[in-house]
Amino acid sequence: MGTEGETRRIEFDDNGLSRSLYGERNGHLKIVERATGVQIGARGNSLTLRGAEPDVALAEAVLVQLYGLVRRGLSLFARDVDQAIKILSDDRSSDLEKIFLDTVLVAPGRRPISPRGQAQKAYVEAIREHDIVFGIGPAGTGKTYLAMAMAVAELQRKAYRRIVLTRPAVEAGEKLGFLPGDLVEKVNPYLRPLYDALHDMMEVDRAVQMVERGAIEVAPLAFMRGRTLNDSFVILDEAQNSTAEQMKMFLTRLGHRSQAVITGDITQIDLPSGRESGLIQARRVLSGIEGVCFCSFTDRDVVRHPLVHEIVKAYERADAEALTGETG
Repeated sequence: MGTEGETRRIEFDDNGLSRSLYGERNGHLKIVERATGVQIGARGNSLTLRGAEPDVALAEAVLVQLYGLVRRGLSLFARDVDQAIKILSDDRSSDLEKIFLDTVLVAPGRRPISPRGQAQKAYVEAIREHDIVFGIGPAGTGKTYLAMAMAVAELQRKAYRRIVLTRPAVEAGEKLGFLPGDLVEKVNPYLRPLYDALHDMMEVDRAVQMVERGAIEVAPLAFMRGRTLNDSFVILDEAQNSTAEQMKMFLTRLGHRSQAVITGDITQIDLPSGRESGLIQARRVLSGIEGVCFCSFTDRDVVRHPLVHEIVKAYERADAEALTGETG
């Protein structure tokens, strides 16, 4: 990326909206500068972009589309700018409005939950259109969070009678029998992430009330055996740690008017050596079955705070300098 060769000017028609686009102390513009290598000069509602032509074109596309989002009422944050750059870097024809403004759930006192990338958008649409959806990819891609947001939204509009959230209760080689405490104390640490996400989407008192009423159930995967789940939105999290037998058991629990979302990361399997992951087997066995959809996420789809990128770069520089010192 360079800083010579092309100069463009962008004029916005609203000073107030322009300030929202620029961010506090032009923080959003600085994110675009760091990511593209383009120099951005701001004067009122006018921006001047200088740099290599492809970089200037990318910066312009990002800023123009983000301005459109601000005009539509989106409260812009640094992570939105970072995601916009990532999306348009991958595909310049992407329409940020169709992605960012696809509201899944409006949580009380929080900004609306919506996709933050093409993969998340495709995932949300797949959940809307299929009875069984697998979301496979690394942590931080929003697989479980978006699935839970969809589940809460469907429960609120009474499309389903209850939400069932489950995950394998044995991870990283630990067996429940060797953990201290009674059964509830043993399984709660494994289920805590599901409770945390749930509390992020509704007021804690309301969430507790719905759990007590049975409208929301959070339980280990082993508790699904022998049941038939009717009129339910069911989410299996950390599915890479289910055995092939457990996955088959789970999928055959679905009853009338039910939907299932299964999420997992096949690079983080904690099953004992020699046991095939139920998630890997399901992808092999069920691909091509009508009504079942597999959505894949990659490292490019990880949604992080923009500072994380700077932190990673700083550690990489430090490691390189340490290595140079050792070999020098």
